[in-house]
Amino acid sequence: MPASPEEIDLQSAAVPLPPTVALLLQGGGALGSYQAGVFSELVRQNVRIDWVAGISIGAINSAIIAGNEPMQACQRLREFWELVTSGAPDFVWGDSDALREINHFAGAATAATIGVPGFFRPHLVPAPFAWPGTPAAVSMYDTSEMARTLDRFVDWDRLNKGPVRLSVGAVNVESGNFYYFDTRDPHGPQTIDARHILASGALPPGFPPIEINGKYYWDGGLVSNTPLSYVLDNQTSDMLAFQVDLFPARGEVPTKFADVMSREKDIRYSSRTRQVTDYYLKLRKEHAALRNVLSMLPADMCSQPDVQRMRALVEDNAVNIVHLIYKVQNWESGMRDFEFSRATMEVHWQQGIDAVRATMQKGDILAQNILDGKTAAFDLAPHK
Repeated sequence: MPASPEEIDLQSAAVPLPPTVALLLQGGGALGSYQAGVFSELVRQNVRIDWVAGISIGAINSAIIAGNEPMQACQRLREFWELVTSGAPDFVWGDSDALREINHFAGAATAATIGVPGFFRPHLVPAPFAWPGTPAAVSMYDTSEMARTLDRFVDWDRLNKGPVRLSVGAVNVESGNFYYFDTRDPHGPQTIDARHILASGALPPGFPPIEINGKYYWDGGLVSNTPLSYVLDNQTSDMLAFQVDLFPARGEVPTKFADVMSREKDIRYSSRTRQVTDYYLKLRKEHAALRNVLSMLPADMCSQPDVQRMRALVEDNAVNIVHLIYKVQNWESGMRDFEFSRATMEVHWQQGIDAVRATMQKGDILAQNILDGKTAAFDLAPHK
């Protein structure tokens, strides 16, 4: 159904806004600064966010977004990313790809060996020598620093009671089930703190599982790196969803070993995102066809219980999904998700800004789709 005129403000936002605007943030480690650039530009273009859903680094960025008012969230994200990129060396002068590649490998090596400020550090005792059952025995790094970092940058009261809904995904280690911690859980709102965000980003074997109420959780990306399915399953009104994809599906055939690692990771993570998007768009089309058939039934059949149940099952709200896809730089390898140098962070951040600007410049089709209450997916930013 189309959004009503009172829910659309064509003067303040870059595109007309339906009742719900969602921002979907994947896992991707250091690539999360691209997400921060996307959010900062959405704020600049007066696009409000009603619901932010994240996994792994996306959960960290989501917590900062939901836990601050929009302009302050931009500043807090900047401070957070400057903190976590303050420990890596920078050898970048100018735009030389050769220097950037050196910087890229140095930054990744620094993160792997000594950790990332405000995020994680290697355990003092290596896993083979640690006492069984302790975090050091089941992981390579200590993430307790991130709990303190989150407390510094997130207003937990606003996050849990404020205007922006937050959902973060994690995996129960024992059952293997995917689970979302959600401040607007339809089965009862949950109170989220640093543990839930850490759980969403507890990627093994690097990070230890996080205990919450007697259960242990790992990174939600083990099951799905995108929160899209959860958001669409819980959609209750027309929606505009910005899906930030950190691993592009498109790429070139590798010519050296480092490129193989990079391309494999892109395909592995992007394939799940495409699968989920394609499935839900196909399902919505099938529902629309069934609704047309049901509308042709005579009045006496429409009152039948089975017909009413069927009508309820195929009733959908419109959704427009905007893909904002990270483009891999020539000098980046498969280590780009743990390369936390300042110079690279700045490149990722600006790319996020540019992707939103390019999308909005071509947003006329998107805008009309929203006004018409249609469902579709859009990839409007250039790939070259």
